[in-house]
Amino acid sequence: MEADIQWMRRALLLAGYGRGNVSPNPMVGCVIVHEGSIIGEGWHRQYGGPHAEVWAINDAESKGNAHLLPESTAYVTLEPCSHTGKTPPCADLIISKKLKKVIICNNDPNPLVSGRGIARMVEAGIEVEIGLLASEGLALNKRFFTAMGQKRPYVILKWAETADGFLGPETGDALRISGTLSNMRVHQWRTEEDAILIGYKTALMDNPRLNVRNWEGRDPVRVVLDRHLQLPATLHLFNKIQSTIVVNYLQESTLPDSPERYSVSSDPSYLKVNPGAGEIEQMLKGLLARKIQSVFVEGGAAVISAFLQTGLWDEIRRCQGPAVIGNGVKAPIATGVLRESEIVEKDLWTHYSRI
Repeated sequence: MEADIQWMRRALLLAGYGRGNVSPNPMVGCVIVHEGSIIGEGWHRQYGGPHAEVWAINDAESKGNAHLLPESTAYVTLEPCSHTGKTPPCADLIISKKLKKVIICNNDPNPLVSGRGIARMVEAGIEVEIGLLASEGLALNKRFFTAMGQKRPYVILKWAETADGFLGPETGDALRISGTLSNMRVHQWRTEEDAILIGYKTALMDNPRLNVRNWEGRDPVRVVLDRHLQLPATLHLFNKIQSTIVVNYLQESTLPDSPERYSVSSDPSYLKVNPGAGEIEQMLKGLLARKIQSVFVEGGAAVISAFLQTGLWDEIRRCQGPAVIGNGVKAPIATGVLRESEIVEKDLWTHYSRI
């Protein structure tokens, strides 16, 4: 059992290498072991590319270990797929290579899979075990499991506030709250999420780019709340360098030519919601329809407070800088369960989860 845990932890580590590159697919790692030694391993590296099991089997075969596969065990962090999507079914590949045993961290909740991959392998005579380090697998793919289970993207609320609890001056003047390393960290986080969201005031007053400049990785899709379509077209949001979705009351919903997450459309796409209490829920549903499985909310106090009030959020990442300004725009009140706190230079970061 200890050895099984060791190999599954290795598979989970490998799976994490796909962070920010595989959505809307889950992160998956695979380790193939023969008599206590790894003979092949891999992870899902890019959406639309080969899955972890393919990489691992190819790795084993490239090292001259193909003859060992029928006596080997594969440790896979998620149930091998059983349908043809961007790639052929991984369950069929495992069967064709006659692996002896497959140990799985989590079942795949995708209705296109959902037990079918396991059933195929069992019917082919492969021994299958399920649930090893299941909680760690759920944490790794929390975005994917939230999208599948709750039918909405995973939502992270992030803000920076002064030591005395303000987001900035009432005048809207720029105020640097967090330090250089904290800023780098936020840009890293942007690369890990499908979309970044702000409100009308933030867009108008700050004119942010919402891209990744201080970390290597992909830019997220930009989402802006502009209910009456009043934002000027000269804003950085509309520079066509990365996709922008405008959430509004007026313009009928549109999708880019390709609904894939990082397809940059020639014009902003629109997501229409109806005014009222269900706006955020409608918006999240519309974003999920565009294959956006996670949203990094960097909006102002009103936007963040609206998410907090609806309960449609999963994490809070709050930065408290050392500055004291005496008065200004009050920061939201962090709620939920405190999971972690740490000091980064002079900044105090606290992380909360809703449950």
